[in-house]
Amino acid sequence: MKNRLKDLRGEKGWSQQALADRLDVSRQTVNALETGKYDPSLPLAFKLGRLFGEPIESIFDDEGAG
Repeated sequence: MKNRLKDLRGEKGWSQQALADRLDVSRQTVNALETGKYDPSLPLAFKLGRLFGEPIESIFDDEGAG
């Protein structure tokens, strides 16, 4: 799944660790999310949306799946 997490994080000037701390996950989880190796759980996706003030669908692109 493609996403804009790295760009959004960069706009805030946050490191992967800083974002991980805000989400209460590991830095490795943030890295896996950014590289598309891991899809977030729905609660984590909503948390990301709230944190960045964006709807989930503007952060994540399911590439036309479904």
